[in-house]
Amino acid sequence: MAQWTSTVGAAQLARQLQAQQPRPTGPGGRKPPAYRALADGVRLLVLEGRVPVAARLPAERELALALSVSRTTVAAAYEALRAEGFLESRRGAGSWTAVPAGNPLPARGLEPLPPESLGSMIDLGCASLPAPEPWLTRAFQGAVEELPPYAHTHGDYPAGLPALRQTIADRYTALGIPTMPEQIMVTTGAMGAIDAICHLFAGRGERIAVESPSYANILQLMREAGARLVPVAMEEGIGGWDMNRWRQVLRDSAPRLAYVVADFHNPTGALADERQRRDLVDAARSAGTVLVVDETMTELRLDPDVDMPRRVCAFDPAGSTVLTVGSASKAFWAGMRIGWVRAAPDVIRSLVSARAYADMGTPVLEQLAVNWLMGAGGWEQAVDIRRDQARDNRDQLVAAVRRELPDWEFAVPRGGLTLWVRTGGLSGSRLAVAGERVGVRVPSGPRFGVDGAFEGYVRLPFTVGGAVADEAAVRLAAAVELVRSGAGAGADAPRSFVA
Repeated sequence: MAQWTSTVGAAQLARQLQAQQPRPTGPGGRKPPAYRALADGVRLLVLEGRVPVAARLPAERELALALSVSRTTVAAAYEALRAEGFLESRRGAGSWTAVPAGNPLPARGLEPLPPESLGSMIDLGCASLPAPEPWLTRAFQGAVEELPPYAHTHGDYPAGLPALRQTIADRYTALGIPTMPEQIMVTTGAMGAIDAICHLFAGRGERIAVESPSYANILQLMREAGARLVPVAMEEGIGGWDMNRWRQVLRDSAPRLAYVVADFHNPTGALADERQRRDLVDAARSAGTVLVVDETMTELRLDPDVDMPRRVCAFDPAGSTVLTVGSASKAFWAGMRIGWVRAAPDVIRSLVSARAYADMGTPVLEQLAVNWLMGAGGWEQAVDIRRDQARDNRDQLVAAVRRELPDWEFAVPRGGLTLWVRTGGLSGSRLAVAGERVGVRVPSGPRFGVDGAFEGYVRLPFTVGGAVADEAAVRLAAAVELVRSGAGAGADAPRSFVA
């Protein structure tokens, strides 16, 4: 029986390999042999999680043709990977990826580290902050007090608690966007909302236009749903959205969905202005594309003098083109897995109907806690705490990176939770692997792109400050030295967490 659970095509693997920046040359400037460079490239993709473990690789001849190298080169690379434990083969079944004993299984997304690892590893992978107290405790105390009437019911509310749907609708109405509770569905986090939207609107093989770069976990969700991702390049730094590119992609590719983060974009931190928002809605409407707008960062305005533009859905008040996704997870706490969708009532009914075959509904107690926060006035105070934390961390992290890594380039965003950094010509993937060895976990740029894009970037979240931010920058500088020495992606990396 074959041991592989998925396949990687020759053309796909070739694109990912060719997008990698070359490994730094060793002493004397000599390049590694072609087979060694190929083996290192495949190993790096496995360690990064961009080629999954137990994925069947192309036959030697197919990959040789796709890479324009000799079959002997591919055969030697495969043999080196087998010797190092990154490839297994069986006659008649082909070859599939593996990880040798002692290596952690690569994560496909940006999952937080387990608590037992936090003492030895600085985690810059997860863009989430601790809960803003005392508001978390007060919210659940208030929720428990309001729970008894709901406890006498079946507890299943596929569209969400009526009280919370009304509260969320009222918040949009207060922003000048008239909204009825029938236009709201409460979900289990923003990921649950976008998963439901993808399953309803974009079946396997459907095109989805995405910003390039974009949020890694959403890209992976869409890939696993079988979508064909169509990247639309963003402007450099925090310049944001190139509307000529968007109009061309929407017109030429006619994607079923388009996914954007218009407020403090993840990972770049860009903020779309009103003209870009209006033009994007108009272009989507003309193309017949449903525009999914992720508003999870919208409340994280870190600089007080930033004038926030109107929400994207303000340019489509009926909700026929724009589906808005919101969440309490970024603005309040990642452990509060409450999200929502705002759309036309008929779309909400379809989402609710389809949801019956997924998670049935969202936990009642958490919904009551968010409703208490938004209704009793605690939400704004809690978000103020979150903004203060993120602002201080941003400023301290920026100062530390500029001091320890002066050749790294970035534009400082005025909101959100992430810094998008160009790594001075080094491979972000190799930096991520080297970082594990020196005690700092950082996601590389290709996680946020399609088919290996952004190899020269990493994403740094505003989740650490003070002495921890200083130490994180020191460890990143140590990872840079490992990569420059050629040791950053060796066969034994990463073996274990380093204190």
